[in-house]
Amino acid sequence: PEPGLPFLPGCAIKDPTKTSFHRSQTLDFKNGYAFSRLPREGVGGETIYENQLSQDELDDLCSKGATLTYGQVKRSAPSRFTPAFVAYDKKVLKFDAYFQEEVPISAEEHYRIRQVGIYYYLEDDSMCIIEPKVKNSGLLQGKLMKRHRVPKNEQGDYYHWKDLNLGIDLPIYGRTYRLVNCDSFTKVFLESQGIEVNPPEELVSDPYTEQRRTPVQKLIVPTGPDPFRQFLTYDTKVLRFYAIWDDTNCAFGDHHPCVIHYFLADDTVEVREVHKRNDGRDPFPVLMRRQRLPKIFVDKNKDFPSCVLEITDHEVQEWYSPKDFGIGKTVTLLGRTFLIYDCDKFTQDFYREKYGITDFQPVDVNKKPLEKAPQVIPPYNGFGIPEDSLQNCLSLFPKPPRKDIIKMLENNLKVLRYQVVLESPVSEDKNRRFILSYFLSDDTISIYEPPVKNSGITGGKYLKRTKVTKPGSTPENPIYYEASDFTIGSTIEVFGHRFVIIDADEYVLNYLERNAESFPAATVQSIRDHFLPRKVIVETTSSGIPKKDLDDLIVEVQKELKLQQPFNTRQFHETFHHFDKEGSGFLDKTTFLDICDRFNVPTSTILLKKVRWKGCCACG
Repeated sequence: PEPGLPFLPGCAIKDPTKTSFHRSQTLDFKNGYAFSRLPREGVGGETIYENQLSQDELDDLCSKGATLTYGQVKRSAPSRFTPAFVAYDKKVLKFDAYFQEEVPISAEEHYRIRQVGIYYYLEDDSMCIIEPKVKNSGLLQGKLMKRHRVPKNEQGDYYHWKDLNLGIDLPIYGRTYRLVNCDSFTKVFLESQGIEVNPPEELVSDPYTEQRRTPVQKLIVPTGPDPFRQFLTYDTKVLRFYAIWDDTNCAFGDHHPCVIHYFLADDTVEVREVHKRNDGRDPFPVLMRRQRLPKIFVDKNKDFPSCVLEITDHEVQEWYSPKDFGIGKTVTLLGRTFLIYDCDKFTQDFYREKYGITDFQPVDVNKKPLEKAPQVIPPYNGFGIPEDSLQNCLSLFPKPPRKDIIKMLENNLKVLRYQVVLESPVSEDKNRRFILSYFLSDDTISIYEPPVKNSGITGGKYLKRTKVTKPGSTPENPIYYEASDFTIGSTIEVFGHRFVIIDADEYVLNYLERNAESFPAATVQSIRDHFLPRKVIVETTSSGIPKKDLDDLIVEVQKELKLQQPFNTRQFHETFHHFDKEGSGFLDKTTFLDICDRFNVPTSTILLKKVRWKGCCACG
């Protein structure tokens, strides 16, 4: 409008020359912050007068009243606005209800009552219906209707909490729910909103469910025999007995475990044999097929063909019944005797209820373990060593005796050699010499006879390497020769032949001295005494005397002794050792002359002067 004209209809003049209608920019940035400022020009670039008021100031002037002294009256701040989804968050109205559902396919029930819970959420006016789950009900229970706003009518209205109350019928999607009760929060909320809550009603139960909860009365069985009623009452009910069929009277007979089935529906009996793995019997399923078994026959003619005709009630006086079976009883079924030793729990309950029997202690039918007969080892037959022959008595496939591997490894190639003579009344055997070898690795002995020319005896292996038992040991408990049994002068009996040890190898002395703690002191001392004269000769030889002179002296002494009558060289040698108390190998002159006189040995003065320092060793 033109300046000075009111902005009223008829006073507005439109300028046809004006083509720009944009508004000036009022938003700006200063130091990185956005702020608003007053427009510098009007719409389309019109001039803005300094005293022109803005639209907000004009609105304030219209709403303000005239004040005289104290200015504008201050108005109180409006109350804070709280949205519904905040005020009613997690606040739910809960109603107990039920609805009736038709059952057209059942003859026992025509309808059923299903109890549900209706939940109304105040925050968004939504509803859901949940039915508590009942075990084995056969119905799809749980959440019947998911949470959403439920339509009230066809006009598009929705259910509100003002529409809910107790004692009303609430139609939802074709089902009518009867609201009968609510919780305390729901009741307080409705009363706070000015709604009068109706009194609660009793929740209706399902009649078919109540009928199923009532105990079923047991049918009274008539005393008289009624096959049809007996079949209906005892169908699929079977008495089970565990029995033993004693068939030991027959050839190759045995005790057969069996199961006896008595069918209460028609008083028939079936016998099944219990098969075990690898029992050696054909695994046929049934020993006696299911049939009525006669207990007592009537007097019948001998010419009655019972083997080809079925037995009827006319030929049988009494059939087997449940009273004929029991734990500990013996029953004869078709010529076979069965001992009942146990039954199952259903059979025990049947006899306890019908016959009043309470003792169901099983009978012990387990076979007593046979006493193991002691194994008698036959006497040793002389073939091989006893340990090797014993293996034929311990197993069907004999194994070689177990060897001491540690001992064999520690004593490998360690052999003790002795020179022995054969103790025999035969004169030809007196000059025979043998080498006895004792192998420390396995305690075996071998005997070898060195061949002697023109002796008439073929030398060679006399005894192969084997273990030799001591005299007096038994084949059941053999005692073998050990290294500690070989001493100088001891007698070794080898399979009836007696050998006397007269000499030993120097390795024997060295081995015994290194392992003196493992051998008796007498054995070690015997070998030491035997090698002592040899040590003296060695020491004498090493003392500076020419070896040729010493050999000539020994030859001269031996010639003198050969001129005399034969005497016991062994006893002469033992006498010298007897007088040598200290074992030094030396004797004084007086003692030496007394020993020579005792054995009638001539003593030459010239020869005594030569051997006075070593007389006993030269004569030895």
